[in-house]
Amino acid sequence: MFLGEFQHSIDQKGRLAIPAKFREELADGAVVTRGLDKCLVIYPRGEWIRLAEKVSQLPQTQPNVRTLSRLLFSGAVDLSLDGQGRTVLPQYLREYADIAANVAVIGLYQRIEVWRLEDWNAVKTTTEAAGGSLAEQLADLGI
Repeated sequence: MFLGEFQHSIDQKGRLAIPAKFREELADGAVVTRGLDKCLVIYPRGEWIRLAEKVSQLPQTQPNVRTLSRLLFSGAVDLSLDGQGRTVLPQYLREYADIAANVAVIGLYQRIEVWRLEDWNAVKTTTEAAGGSLAEQLADLGI
């Protein structure tokens, strides 16, 4: 389970140090891909397989399904951690998320998001301000 918010830097070689408390769940492998909100998403291998199977079973005749498939699968790459818990984020993914140096690594239960720090701070501010109205809108979902 991934929980919490951490600030890290991308080094000159494009490596990101994964927070220590997240590393064990990524020990069996992971996948990183483009996120829906101009961030990167890291899935443990098992979560990635479940998501990939669900998406691949959706009707490819629907334009939104094809778009989602392209976004997720064309950008996906296997990750491995080195002895210091670092992984390389490919250049094309760093460009997609506009990541150059400082990032926020966000634990979201079953996945990790990696944001350019400035973008995350803006999203977080907006999300925190909308908390009450968000709760009302999600009440229909039983939350």
